[in-house]
Amino acid sequence: MKKKIESILEESISVKKDLLVSQAGAIEKAADAVIESLRSGGKVIIFGNGGSAADSQHMAAELVGKFLKERKGVPAVALTTNTSIITAIANDYSYDEVFSRQLDAIAGNNDVAVGISTSGNAKNVIRAVELANKKGLVTVALTGRDGGGLAKIAKIPIIVPSGSTPRIQEAHVTVVHILCQLAEEALF
Repeated sequence: MKKKIESILEESISVKKDLLVSQAGAIEKAADAVIESLRSGGKVIIFGNGGSAADSQHMAAELVGKFLKERKGVPAVALTTNTSIITAIANDYSYDEVFSRQLDAIAGNNDVAVGISTSGNAKNVIRAVELANKKGLVTVALTGRDGGGLAKIAKIPIIVPSGSTPRIQEAHVTVVHILCQLAEEALF
């Protein structure tokens, strides 16, 4: 069992090293976009399915609450938390519309939309990013593998160089923490 633990940790470290080499510039662009949005009175709107839904909620919590500093909360919302909205939209329209319909209702001019999908192919995340692009928002994608369709349409794609869903999700949490820390340091 110890060998397996070591192997998993080594794989996670390797993915993050590859992320550093290939995506540091994209992470910097995403941080700049989040900071500019918040400085301009905008908010961060985050969405994804399953583990990516949890990551969306995690990012919103770190921004609205605090990350490392005692400070005022900043506006962020995860579109994954209201089961009444999600199930009504899924029932009345389609599950593919659960994020785009919410985003259409709440997105403002200076907002940033962050779509999270390990495969980059979640239809509801892609539709929301497409709509955010049409509305003129800055769009950030956190994805993995080859980036999928999401990386092709997001203005700032961050692609974790791995085919392993758990390793991609671990790297997404790291990226979320980097974005929150950089925003907090810049704003406070």
